[in-house]
Amino acid sequence: MQTPKATTAETTKSVWDPLIRLCHWAIGLCFAITYWLGSDWLGLHAQLGYTIALLVLFRVLWGFVGTQYARFSEFVPGPTELRSYFGTMHKRTLGHDPLGALMIIALLVALFLTALSGMTLWAMEGRGPLASTFVVHWPGALVEDLHHFASDATLALVILHVAGVLIMGRLHKQRLIRAMFDGRKRA
Repeated sequence: MQTPKATTAETTKSVWDPLIRLCHWAIGLCFAITYWLGSDWLGLHAQLGYTIALLVLFRVLWGFVGTQYARFSEFVPGPTELRSYFGTMHKRTLGHDPLGALMIIALLVALFLTALSGMTLWAMEGRGPLASTFVVHWPGALVEDLHHFASDATLALVILHVAGVLIMGRLHKQRLIRAMFDGRKRA
């Protein structure tokens, strides 16, 4: 006798809320376009950079007041938890695993540095909301180097992030990319 298939509601659980998913894909799209544009179409490059800054700010705020699996307190590991995770990487987690949590933090920091240095460079040209602030007196060459380094570091982190999602999804037998679209993971 064949057993009936379990329904999706029985086998999956809602993990990532619509705002997290929208923010995730919006940051990814904005970063990809901004990185690809480089210094061409500087006005659009700057506007997308400001958008990224606002999305990062939203994500940080949502990390404190958002839904259960969006909150940093839910998924950012302490040193002990991180050490123990390395011995049990095969263990599936419902939300972000400790390595995924570290990647989120690294990406948010890299995106923040990229956006801040870009806004500072824009301000040094007399444009944007920081144009009349103290940042215009920072050393321009250093800020430009930081902007390029941070954007390249962000790209490297994105590549590691995608590779990690593919590897851990296979290891844990999860459809992690699909989960970032529909918000559901296998329980």
